[in-house]
Amino acid sequence: MESAEIRRRWLSFFEERGHTVVPSASLIADDPTLLLVNAGMVPFKPFFLGEEKPPYTRASSVQKCVRTPDIEEVGKTTRHGTFFQMCGNFSFGDYFKEGAIKLAWELLTTPVEHGGYGLEPEKLWITVYQDDDEAEQIWRDVVGVPAERIQRLGKKDNFWSMGVPGPCGPCSEINYDRGPEFGVEGGPAVNDERYVEIWNLVFMQYERGEGTSKEDFEILGDLPSKNIDTGLGLERLAMILQGVQNMYETDTLKVVIDKATELTGVRYGQAQESDVSLRVVADHMRTSVMLIGDGVTPGNEGRGYVLRRIMRRAIRNMRLLGATGPVVGQLVDTVIRTMGEQYPELETDRKRIETVALAEEAAFLKTLKAGTNILDTAVTETKAAGGKVLPGDKAFLLHDTWGFPIDLTLEMAAEQGLSVDEDGFRRLMKEQRERAKADARAKKTGHADVTAYREIADTSGATEFTGYTSTEGESTVVGLLVNGVPSPAASEGDEVEVVLDRTPFYAEGGGQIADTGRIKLHSGAVIEVRDVQQPVPGVSVHKGSVQVGEVTVGSTAYAAIDVRRRRAIARAHSATHLTHQALRDALGPTAAQAGSENQPGRFRFDFGSPSAVPGTVLNDVEQKINEVLARELDVHAEVMPIDEAKRQGAIAEFGEKYGERVRVVTIGDFSKELCGGTHVHNTAQLGLVKLLGESSIGSGVRRIEALVGVDAYNFLAREHTVVAQLQELVKGRPEELPEKIAGMLAKLKDAEKEIEKFRAEKVLQAAAGLAESAKDVRGVALVTGQVPDGTGADDLRKLVLDVRGRIPGDRPAVVALFATAGGRPLTVIATNEAARERGLKAGDLVRTAAKTLGGGGGGKPDVAQGGGQNPEAVGAAIEAVERLVVETA
Repeated sequence: MESAEIRRRWLSFFEERGHTVVPSASLIADDPTLLLVNAGMVPFKPFFLGEEKPPYTRASSVQKCVRTPDIEEVGKTTRHGTFFQMCGNFSFGDYFKEGAIKLAWELLTTPVEHGGYGLEPEKLWITVYQDDDEAEQIWRDVVGVPAERIQRLGKKDNFWSMGVPGPCGPCSEINYDRGPEFGVEGGPAVNDERYVEIWNLVFMQYERGEGTSKEDFEILGDLPSKNIDTGLGLERLAMILQGVQNMYETDTLKVVIDKATELTGVRYGQAQESDVSLRVVADHMRTSVMLIGDGVTPGNEGRGYVLRRIMRRAIRNMRLLGATGPVVGQLVDTVIRTMGEQYPELETDRKRIETVALAEEAAFLKTLKAGTNILDTAVTETKAAGGKVLPGDKAFLLHDTWGFPIDLTLEMAAEQGLSVDEDGFRRLMKEQRERAKADARAKKTGHADVTAYREIADTSGATEFTGYTSTEGESTVVGLLVNGVPSPAASEGDEVEVVLDRTPFYAEGGGQIADTGRIKLHSGAVIEVRDVQQPVPGVSVHKGSVQVGEVTVGSTAYAAIDVRRRRAIARAHSATHLTHQALRDALGPTAAQAGSENQPGRFRFDFGSPSAVPGTVLNDVEQKINEVLARELDVHAEVMPIDEAKRQGAIAEFGEKYGERVRVVTIGDFSKELCGGTHVHNTAQLGLVKLLGESSIGSGVRRIEALVGVDAYNFLAREHTVVAQLQELVKGRPEELPEKIAGMLAKLKDAEKEIEKFRAEKVLQAAAGLAESAKDVRGVALVTGQVPDGTGADDLRKLVLDVRGRIPGDRPAVVALFATAGGRPLTVIATNEAARERGLKAGDLVRTAAKTLGGGGGGKPDVAQGGGQNPEAVGAAIEAVERLVVETA
């Protein structure tokens, strides 16, 4: 049975049994504690924690997941993979243990021809929590599993919690016996390689407290509502149903291995080492495509670094297998064709995915070359010091800074006859991982307490947003916090957070900053609102300070936003939509939005692009935007089902979380996007849009900054003034300015070259006189002195070498000259071979001089250069050089 069919049957089975089918959420986690979605229940976490009320009592999904803690084990074992699909069914206060157990057994054991997976009941083993008598009784007496195939395990294996205070409960796992060829019998308690877990049923019935580990925490009591969270690994079930040895040989991964084999000529099954590399390539390329598909771009931080790391591991393994040229394009194509049946958006977004992946491959091949040069230098330094072992910190630097894999470092060092301090490398890696874990733990417990906001939401419901049609209106204060603490009242001067039952204030979101304004109470109290946020979905919290009077919960209020500011923000937001569409028209769908910020009169827009946008293209985009403004297109918004929005071609932003019904903003026949922000009514209201330029903010991501309306006009007015001043200075028309200014700069450059040439000649003219002025110090011709200020290092070096060349070669000679440039002293010292035979080395002399000057320096025995901070010490430095010559000669 193919993976796509396993997925289809799962969703169909539960939908037929009253479950709402919930599409997979993006891999970009809508959770501050997670970089990426790593479990099937993550999208439902707000429901389990009580932060939001679920819109259904039963749900089912097949969720995309990525886990990378054991990335080094990928390919070495048959069970470690970075991407997987978790099939889940969930109950929120509906059925509990018996319902979940009976549904699982029915789906697994129902014959294939009747819509099930057709697993043999006698091959299924069950584990339950050591104290869960109820679950064991259901399995044994209701389902009919023999007691000898039911095993009890402890908290480590069969008890679930999120790792922080909150819901928890016992688990029951369903395991499949793969047969004696996979090890000894005795059930999953004895051999989890033979008895592989395929489905975990979590019975959320308790609330846990603080704890120090997965097993050490207190159970505080029963939850008010019992829930079910189950997860079946699609890849593990595919491995069983397809009769293969491991997950890498299932249909969606084996085709990628076959493509890698075709590209490298290395046959799968030929050798353990090459098999591991082929598995790494298959797993990592699939994960990369899925991450890019959900809007992740390679980078050096966060989820961008996760993507970069796994892509580079895949590319490196292809090179270890013998690939010499680019390979990512063909591997990406294979993954998209394989996974596209389950996730059609991969085909739709193929061009962007391929563009991002190919750009990262090209960047890494350059990095690989740079890393090789760094490694060669480290090898040379180690050998020069008489060492046989490359230091661990060098290997770590190559790995951490240049993305250089340790096994490649090991291999290349061995070719040079060196080993690598692997223990030192592993120690540094461990320290880095421990820092990362500590950061993750801090994140888990580091968010603000939102209990007060949840209580307000439970009591008063969501805040009604009236700002699409009104800029002011009456409302009621339903919640109040003073200095972060719930309070019934607040006085003049207090910092407050106010929740109203309805508000015209827009809460920051979707790239649009929050409204500001005032809330006036009928009592005469006034609150100056500086910011509006939604710490809990649907609850708008107005942050500000009490200017006058006393604020109390329950008071009638009149809320009014800063209308002029809102209109400027709306112009910027509408301009962002126009810019997005114009860029897509110019660059194609790869120019997908990656972020934005809309402020009064200005905006920034981030988008995907593997390279800089040419100035001519940017000019065309700007012209197109302003032509749309002149067409006076109407702007309107409509709420519709998300499927209808997609059918109409509305553009959605990567990483945004959308519900079943969405708001679509349409600008004439030009643009259509999913958006919850505020906009103008007609494009003519924008007046003018001026793109200031674009720049890189990360690998594959560019940023445009722009001005709108009056701000754009003011910018152009200032530029016009500057142009007028330049016209007056160069006596030319505006269109002549570039040519005239270029000509003036060319003349200036030529004049600077002449001045430099004259100065150099003047300096060198002194060479003969300096050579003749050499003092005899114990048989050594010593020339010291200070040349005119402003002499640069290059000219000083030429002069020193010229003077040295004028002294007969059979006479020991030391030339030490000093200059001051830019207020800082510098020196160049040279010795001839005869002087060096007497122990006079330029490097030693420069270090002595530079130390006196308050700086440092160095170089070769024949010529060296240094500098310092104190120009007043040049005389003392000359004396120090003369003393060292006397002592050495």
